[in-house]
Amino acid sequence: MTPGFLIVLTLFVFIFMIAAKSIRIVPQGHKWIVQRLGKFHTSLTPGLNFIIPFIDAVAYKVTTKDIVLEIPSQEVITRDNVVIVANAVAYINIVSPEKAMYGVENYRTAIQTLVQTSLRSIVGELALDEALSSRDKIKALLKAAISDDIADWGIILKTVEIQDISPSATMQTAMEEQAAAERSRRATVTRAEGQKNAAILEAEGRLEASKRDAEAQVVLAQGSQRALTLVAAAIGDKEMPVVYLLGEKYIRSMEMLAASGNSKTVVFPADLPAAIKGLMGKG
Repeated sequence: MTPGFLIVLTLFVFIFMIAAKSIRIVPQGHKWIVQRLGKFHTSLTPGLNFIIPFIDAVAYKVTTKDIVLEIPSQEVITRDNVVIVANAVAYINIVSPEKAMYGVENYRTAIQTLVQTSLRSIVGELALDEALSSRDKIKALLKAAISDDIADWGIILKTVEIQDISPSATMQTAMEEQAAAERSRRATVTRAEGQKNAAILEAEGRLEASKRDAEAQVVLAQGSQRALTLVAAAIGDKEMPVVYLLGEKYIRSMEMLAASGNSKTVVFPADLPAAIKGLMGKG
């Protein structure tokens, strides 16, 4: 192998290494941050890029796709001193990779901590019922609270969702006991209302029956009065028809008395017409 060939081969290897160090192909959905002599120089966009070998270096490779950040569950105290457990998920996008890399030590941890802190502050101003039923309100307040802060890091908050917000295990047990007691109270009240209504209806029924009985007695008395008036008008001063009618009623009464279990012996007067006249006040 001649010296000239070795020189050419060495030169060829050197050029290949220089080219390899100079060419950078960035995949779609990413940006690469280049430092020149340890200082930020530029950001490489997707496609073919060239840098100066041994002077420029790719320090960070950052995704430009939306990032999903899970916000760990935490216990939060509401305005009415109730402990609830809440967690969330945040969707972010890095628009300025150099700010995200140089503006904060760890943007993921920073955003998670910021969301947790803001969530505690927002829920702490709400009562339990409002916190459990106002996810959209909490979401809007949370987004407004952290959007400006993370914008300084070159990151935008697409949206933040409340995954779960529920009372703690101890509070759930207390709420279940309270709900059971409330159901029992309502059942007792309903039962008492039913008994009250039934008693009222029964009393109204007795009152109505009494009124009907009284009206019937009045009608019977009026009928008897009318009948006596007609009989008196028909017989005039004749006593025998009246004696006959009264005697018939007297005998019927004695028959009913004899049929009763409390009476065993019935005695009829010997002179029935005289007895009837005595009842009439005539001797």
